[in-house]
Amino acid sequence: MEDKRTLIIIPTYQEASNIPRLILELMQLDENIHVLFVDDNSPDGTAELIKESAERWKGRIFLLEREAKLGLGTAYVAGFKYAIEKNYDYICEMDADFSHDPADIPKLIEVVHSGEADVAIGSRYHNGISIINWPLSRLILSYSANLYARIITGMPVKDTTAGYKCFRRAVIESIPLDKIKSNGYAFQIEMHYRAWTAGFKLQEVSIIFRERVQGTSKMSKSIIWEAVYMVWGLKIRKILGRL
Repeated sequence: MEDKRTLIIIPTYQEASNIPRLILELMQLDENIHVLFVDDNSPDGTAELIKESAERWKGRIFLLEREAKLGLGTAYVAGFKYAIEKNYDYICEMDADFSHDPADIPKLIEVVHSGEADVAIGSRYHNGISIINWPLSRLILSYSANLYARIITGMPVKDTTAGYKCFRRAVIESIPLDKIKSNGYAFQIEMHYRAWTAGFKLQEVSIIFRERVQGTSKMSKSIIWEAVYMVWGLKIRKILGRL
């Protein structure tokens, strides 16, 4: 990969059951791929497991510990700032629960590295629906939410709420990170929208998304409603020139 350095940012809260295997699979990828975990004071020992792995893979695994559960959006913003400060070329997002297959990381990076796109989005809806083990009710909710966001924002992206992606460094540098207030699904929509309106090219890459096996989902009604209202806020701010 021509020594292009990549940082994968992974927010965690109570992911001890997934961390050892996840780290092992990520460390088997290209040695230029590093991982930053942002842990929100998990009570199950998640941070301790990460620290143990950081000792084994020195210089490739890092940890930001926060004092409380502060939300997905702020975790990624903290990670983005770290990535820029440490001069990473590519910056990725992924979940810790194996809903995102670590083996797809090189595919996302290559789309950006080749110049095909500035943001490669691991998409559940790019070629039909590629989701395993979701109940029909959740599938309908997710699909409808993405259709809703796409119609209102006008973005040419089918999976607007995707949380598995790779950014070119310049994309993150162009976004006023301190202005981002959203969390959950809304955060993912906002990042896509800001990159797209700034003129960067977004490309979806089909992935197989699997419902988590270990741990519990972080989904809540407040996360859903935030996304519903936030897309209108983005649209209005763009029209007013205040984005």
